[in-house]
Amino acid sequence: MPSERMHGSTVELVEGIHQTTLPSGVRVVTETLPAVRSVAVGCWVAVGSRDEEDAVIGASHFLEHLLFKGTARRSALDIAEAVDEVGGDLNAFTGKEYTCFYARTLDRDLALAIDLLGDMITSAGIRPADVDAERDVVLEEIYMHHDTPEDLVHSVFAETLFCGHPLGREVLGTRESITGMQRDQVHGYYRRHYVPENLVVVATGHLDHADAVREVSRALEGAEPAGGPTVTRTRPDLVRKGRVRLQPKPVEQCHVVLGGPGLHRADARRFAASVLNQALGGGMASRLFQEIRERRGLAYTTYSYQGMHLDSGSFAVYAGTSPRKVSTLLDVIREQLERLRRDGLDDAELERAQSSLAGSMVLALEDTGSRMVRLGKALATGTPLLSLDGIVAAIEQVTHDDVREVAELLLAGPYTLTVVGPLDGVSESDYAPYAA
Repeated sequence: MPSERMHGSTVELVEGIHQTTLPSGVRVVTETLPAVRSVAVGCWVAVGSRDEEDAVIGASHFLEHLLFKGTARRSALDIAEAVDEVGGDLNAFTGKEYTCFYARTLDRDLALAIDLLGDMITSAGIRPADVDAERDVVLEEIYMHHDTPEDLVHSVFAETLFCGHPLGREVLGTRESITGMQRDQVHGYYRRHYVPENLVVVATGHLDHADAVREVSRALEGAEPAGGPTVTRTRPDLVRKGRVRLQPKPVEQCHVVLGGPGLHRADARRFAASVLNQALGGGMASRLFQEIRERRGLAYTTYSYQGMHLDSGSFAVYAGTSPRKVSTLLDVIREQLERLRRDGLDDAELERAQSSLAGSMVLALEDTGSRMVRLGKALATGTPLLSLDGIVAAIEQVTHDDVREVAELLLAGPYTLTVVGPLDGVSESDYAPYAA
């Protein structure tokens, strides 16, 4: 067994969750779940779309694709076959502040999962031919996103709310940025940011912490520290200012998002905001669903949501409806927001929102993959890590005063309003009163 000096020191972050920081700076975090027979391993790189220079917008997501195209030891087919042979799953996703590459396998294949991910993270080939081939795949993904108005409207909202800040960029990049990005630019971005200081390896399931540390040490043996932080982040200056942005699209429905600034990931009020969000638009019993869909039949889909980042966030309401009903829909949304801000929740709503949040969270964390993602997001973004019992307790401790405080903060207006859909004969000034 290699010595602790070689593998770093181990601490217990919260009950049952252990972290070892390797000499290189890589953090290895595990949660052992004895009752399962699988493992989920995620390599989290603490760099995302907000960290891209103007010349490489979309590089984080582009790299997510390219790391599957082969390494010095494995071809793309070798990677795919290695996972298929053991019945596992290998995938990745990119956010505004992180990129995650993950594998789910049987517990006996933990070493294989870690070796595959480590090889991809440290030794990606990023060959010119692969860059050119995958460029077309990413462009198709961008086109698909633009052809899906119920997704596009959220990107338009973020771009309008964050108004020139990198947090407002679409993670996929743009057609122009991806078309113009050269192999050396993508490779340079990879070499700058895929370094031990930015890397957290999270493993959950039927495993032993020391075994996981040993396998990660072996898989990342050649990873060299960069010598310091590789990104510098600036906080967006979010000013509440009634903004309206319309994006015409020849489809049947108008897709609407109305919202404004929200809370950052570590804000102590985030649990109260989650309770408010659940009561407002988080489920079938929520105010928005009951009023907009059940009572008035204005929309098939409506909900509210939060977007939380390291130093800022957003809070918004979405609904899709026919063009002739948009004004009525916005009247109802504004009425519900103002009523919640003015009156808060009644006792039954508060208790129902708390129980719903706690129950859905526990159910969502019944599998190894979900638990890995919960830990990885927290550790990659510097969010305070709580035990599951600690989160449930924080939700249950939210009071009416807590909800009223965040309602005053989040629902005071003015708002940012974005609409995507058939907008013939409609101007931004027509919708300006709803953002005021």
